[in-house]
Amino acid sequence: MDIVLRRATPDDAAACGRIEYEAFKAIAEAHNFPPDFPSVEIATGLCAMLLAHPGFVGVVAELGGQIVGCNFLDRRGPIAGVGPIAVDPAVQNRTIGRQLMEAVLQDAARDQLPGVRLVQIAYHYRSLALYTKLGFDTREPLSAMQGSPLALTIPGYVVRPAAEADLAACNRLCRRVHGHDRSGELRDAIQQGTAMVVEHLGRISGYATAIGWFHHAVGETNEDLKALIGAAPSFPGPGFLVPTRNGELVRWCLAHGLRIASQGHLMTLGLYNEPAAAYLPSVLY
Repeated sequence: MDIVLRRATPDDAAACGRIEYEAFKAIAEAHNFPPDFPSVEIATGLCAMLLAHPGFVGVVAELGGQIVGCNFLDRRGPIAGVGPIAVDPAVQNRTIGRQLMEAVLQDAARDQLPGVRLVQIAYHYRSLALYTKLGFDTREPLSAMQGSPLALTIPGYVVRPAAEADLAACNRLCRRVHGHDRSGELRDAIQQGTAMVVEHLGRISGYATAIGWFHHAVGETNEDLKALIGAAPSFPGPGFLVPTRNGELVRWCLAHGLRIASQGHLMTLGLYNEPAAAYLPSVLY
């Protein structure tokens, strides 16, 4: 039977959630890692949220009228983020993953987005090969940090909840670091009550949508990121991602009881600017 791709709808959340859970669980357990989603319910909740959000587009693959794969594209900013992508373990090795990736890349091209990015989990060599074949370049090794909240402060750096009035300053900072802003994600996080800013010498010197798997942060220096990490009430998801080459920050995390749980790669297609200061990516980019 032929694979049929179509636009996902909110009614697909349960099927997508089951596939996300089972696919991530299968690949993780094959490499002796814990699954990214601890339950079907959590995976389904994430899919339902993405399918209901106007800034995301979802694609599903059907085989014999049944959903067997799904992929998502985050279009909340000028740079798109891909994922999570999953294919039912029972029907893998039929190019379904490639077709799902090509579908969201076509969406990005149609919208004339200058760049597309994703985070590839390092132990999944086949996905690394696929994304490279599709034109993605590997830019940055990443370390996923896990552990208990640190509940510490950095002298001279004050962390507080972010507000709508902080958007302009945070966007300027993100543009200095990355060459583009992530205002759509930041606005969502402010509305959800998870975003934080750090102030140093009376001005905003860093922000985070939260410190976790699906969240990002930028700062003028590592001290800003340390303050944000130290103030985080939790690290939602499988941890938070730190660029491995930022040895100072990785050592600081390890010295404060955090551990490296897994590794990933930041991969990009199209526009990419080398980060000009300290940052933490999300699992989307």
